[in-house]
Amino acid sequence: MSRIGKKPVTLPSGVTVTVGATELKVKGPKGEVSRKLARGITFDQVDNVITVLRSSEDPKIRANHGLMRSLLFNMVTGVSKGFTKGLDIQGVGYKAEVKGKTLVMNLGYSHPIKYPFPDGITITVEKGTNVIVSGADKETVGQVAAELRGKRPPDSYKGKGVRYAGEHVRLKAGKSQ
Repeated sequence: MSRIGKKPVTLPSGVTVTVGATELKVKGPKGEVSRKLARGITFDQVDNVITVLRSSEDPKIRANHGLMRSLLFNMVTGVSKGFTKGLDIQGVGYKAEVKGKTLVMNLGYSHPIKYPFPDGITITVEKGTNVIVSGADKETVGQVAAELRGKRPPDSYKGKGVRYAGEHVRLKAGKSQ
């Protein structure tokens, strides 16, 4: 039995889980998240506790047991508390601002970079250089943060660019004479 898969998931107040034939939906105060079900995995709900069960000891089903429990836990956490990812922009003249449902970043290119928000994601900018990506789906929040970082990754010589909050960039030594 999977150590992670056999842990029950407790639902906070205001969160409902609906298990369909092929889809798992979790709805809460921060939004709604859905995911396709893995084959051979079932869910047993008693009051506010959900247990993830598997139908057989097939290696593929065993591999999905812990995965589906972790995905369910992340979905429940996302619709109740939400997920956030911070980005820092460093460099002279590098800045970001939100215009409607679009993030506009000046990152040293000849043109501003415009990034439209995906559904279910909110992006806020503090002080022009701190970007905060938040939403109910952990996977989407991480993907959006990675895409924004990919617009100008940190330079390895000066450290200029977009980096995750708290990320340490090792700088290389410059040219020696």
